[in-house]
Amino acid sequence: MPELFVARTADLKEGERKILHHGKDAIGVLRANGTIHAYLNECPHQGGPVCEGLMIHRVEEDLGPDRTYRGMKYTDDLHIVCPWHGWEFNVETGRCAGDGKHALRRYRVIERNDEIYVVV
Repeated sequence: MPELFVARTADLKEGERKILHHGKDAIGVLRANGTIHAYLNECPHQGGPVCEGLMIHRVEEDLGPDRTYRGMKYTDDLHIVCPWHGWEFNVETGRCAGDGKHALRRYRVIERNDEIYVVV
C-alpha cells in the first residue's frame, strides 16, 4: 500500500496537527497524548473538516454518591470537535462521543527513520 510522507517526527509536536491532501481526500494527522493519529478530515455528520476543530478533554457531569449534580469536570479522554456542528470524537479511537455507531475513518500511521507516514 502507498505511503504518504507527513513530516519529520520532531516537526509534529504534542497537540499539533497537519492536514494532507491525497487525491480528493484530506487527511488530518495529529499528535495527542504522545501518539500520532490520522483520520479522514470529514465529519460523518455533514462532511465538516473535523480534524481542524478544537482538541479538548471530554467534559462530563460530576454526580455525587446520591446522584446529585455537583458540577462539570474534565476527563482524561481527549476529543476533537468538528467546527461545523460540534460533534465530538475520541482522539484515540475516532468514535463519536454522542453516538458510538459513528466514527472517523482511520488511517494507519508509520514512524520510520524519524519520519511520519500515513498508509493510504
